[in-house]
Amino acid sequence: MKILIVDDHILFREGIASLFAGQPDLAVVGQANCVQEAVVMADELQPDLILMDFTMPDGTGLDATKAILKTQPAMKILFLTVHENDEMLFEAIRMGAVGYLLKNVSVTQMMKQIRSIEQGEAALMPGMTRKILNEFARQSDARPQAAAELQALSVRELEVLDQLAGGASNREIAQRLYISENTVRNHVHSILTKLKLQNRTQLVGMTTKQ
Repeated sequence: MKILIVDDHILFREGIASLFAGQPDLAVVGQANCVQEAVVMADELQPDLILMDFTMPDGTGLDATKAILKTQPAMKILFLTVHENDEMLFEAIRMGAVGYLLKNVSVTQMMKQIRSIEQGEAALMPGMTRKILNEFARQSDARPQAAAELQALSVRELEVLDQLAGGASNREIAQRLYISENTVRNHVHSILTKLKLQNRTQLVGMTTKQ
């Protein structure tokens, strides 16, 4: 998996790059320290995954994500930041990020999440999934169609949402519900469609999880 690291702190970028150096299946193909560099390098290097910080000298990770996904909608972007901010989290997922991790995550957990993305899953810490669901529920009051969208989910889709909210992977959900992983992915896609959450399937899928 080719990875582009976007962070304004060179020490952090090099530290992450050194961690990946010992992973035969992960390779850092570039490092960017601002929004403009991130957009240019994403286009030139075509990484499989972008690790995106939030704060940068010329804007935010959201600005970079919007610009990158506008021309490359299939690009996978994982936020890795110190900001545990509900609004930032929700906006990142709504915009199309495939995950949102805090920088205090363990190396083991980070590697696990990155590899899960390669398998088509989302990367969210369990508590964050619940926050996203709470935000969606809050919007139901201000946006009547949100409540209708939730009610449109089938019983099985609600079961999948519940499992996702608990931090379960597609494989774990398949085992617990006695269905195939492909069926789980189909349910996640259907959930995204019904809740009108744009984009990157599983990622946002997890955001819809209840």
